[in-house]
Amino acid sequence: MAAKQSDLKLPSLHRQRKFNDDSDDEAMHVTRFRPKNRKKIKASQWKKLTDMEKSRYMAYEPPTKEALKSQKESIRRIRDSKAKLAAIRQYEQSQFDEEKEKHSQLIGQLKAAEARNRLRLMRIRYENNREAEMNHLIACQPTSLRAIRLQTLVPPRAKATQFDDVLDKLERVRVENIIEDDRELTIKRELTRAV
Repeated sequence: MAAKQSDLKLPSLHRQRKFNDDSDDEAMHVTRFRPKNRKKIKASQWKKLTDMEKSRYMAYEPPTKEALKSQKESIRRIRDSKAKLAAIRQYEQSQFDEEKEKHSQLIGQLKAAEARNRLRLMRIRYENNREAEMNHLIACQPTSLRAIRLQTLVPPRAKATQFDDVLDKLERVRVENIIEDDRELTIKRELTRAV
C-alpha cells in the first residue's frame, strides 16, 4: 500500500533573520527562529495524514503537559545521576589522595632512613681513617717515648664518655629530698654547746 501525499505545506527549516538598519557591513542576528505550524489541522484532516506527515506536523507543535513533565523528570534524573557520579568521583579521588599521601610519607621515611645510614657510615669511615692516620703518626715517631706521649695526648679513637649513676636508690631519694627542701630543714643544723 503506497503512502498518500497530502497537499498540506509545512514551514521551512531555514532560519529567519532580522537585521539592524544601523550596520551595513555586518548583519546582526536579532531574533531566533522558533518553528511553529501556521495552519491548524482539523480532526478530519488529521485522520487523512500519513504517519510521516503527522510526525512532521507534531514536530512543530509545542509539547504537551505530559511531555513537559516527563522532560523535567528526565532532566532531574540526569542531574541526580551526575551529582551521584560526581560524589563517587570525589570520594575515589579523596581515597586516591589519601593513599598517595601515605605512599609519599613512606617514601619520605625511607629516604630519611637512607640518609641517616649514609651519615652513620660516613662517620664510621671518618673515625676509621682518623684512627689509621693517628696510628701511623704514632708508629712513625723517632723514639718510643715520643710515641707514648703522642698516644697519651692524642688517642687514636676518642673514648665515649659514659656517665654512670654513682648513687644507689636510697642515696638518690635523700639527694632529691635535700633538693626539694625549700626551708632547708634537712641540712640546717643548730649546734649547741654542752654546758
